Amino acid sequence: MVQLTKLHDETIVVNAELIEFVESTPDTLISMTTGKKLMVKETVEEVVQKVLEYRRRCFPLARKAGNRRP
Repeated sequence: MVQLTKLHDETIVVNAELIEFVESTPDTLISMTTGKKLMVKETVEEVVQKVLEYRRRCFPLARKAGNRRP
């Protein structure tokens, strides 16, 4: 889950696993796999960074396992 800010300063928490794509229109528009769309104050880069941080917290062993050699 990632914490984001709607355009009217409401904080929301989004399931990062349901984000389909993020675009700048010029506001940041997040399209979810459910068909829902969200406009947020964070930039595309900030959203991507938050999702990457979330995934690193949730899957720390997957990153290490990928670096192992047989």
